[in-house]
Amino acid sequence: MDAGLERLRGKAIPVVRSESTEQARKLSGWLIQGGLTILEITTTVPGHADLVAELAADSRLLVGTGTVLDAATAQTAVEAGCRFLVSPCLVPEVIAVGQAAGVPVVPGAATPTEVLTAHRAGAAAVKLFPAEQLGGPSFLKAVRSVLPEVLLIPTGGIALERVSDYFAAGAFAVGLGSQLADAREIAADARDQILARAVRLAEGDTP
Repeated sequence: MDAGLERLRGKAIPVVRSESTEQARKLSGWLIQGGLTILEITTTVPGHADLVAELAADSRLLVGTGTVLDAATAQTAVEAGCRFLVSPCLVPEVIAVGQAAGVPVVPGAATPTEVLTAHRAGAAAVKLFPAEQLGGPSFLKAVRSVLPEVLLIPTGGIALERVSDYFAAGAFAVGLGSQLADAREIAADARDQILARAVRLAEGDTP
């Protein structure tokens, strides 16, 4: 297993999504201050590749690029130094770029058929998305029961209080977005609230 992928095992993956580069940089800094060392910077962040390169320069961090929808974007992310690629759906050309570069790719899927298709296409793990809307931990457990060989990373609408439930259901890792830090909090400089959540995640202090 890729060393970067192995570092995701049992971890929460903060998904940094923002309309502003500076807000994304600020949020990333707060999450790192809180003890989190894994970050997924989405391509919806302006200048995302530059931010990935900036963060990836810190050897303590494992930085990935999310919402990757085509080969060109995947290649740019790889060249910026990202250690994993994430898509909301299955995009075969993204997997091809990742495989050529030795970077694990985590495409999204919402059904057992999609999960298996992604796995057979070369996905290192599969992002179960949108996890809460699909049925939460019980849905994850059901998929795991028939596809135990697939590493699943549920993402989408997951609150901190539910993280441990997903791990108990067999999640390889768990992705967290707006439930960890929403746009209004970031814009309002709500550092203390976001930092407190990051510390809870970093310490594994989730119910």
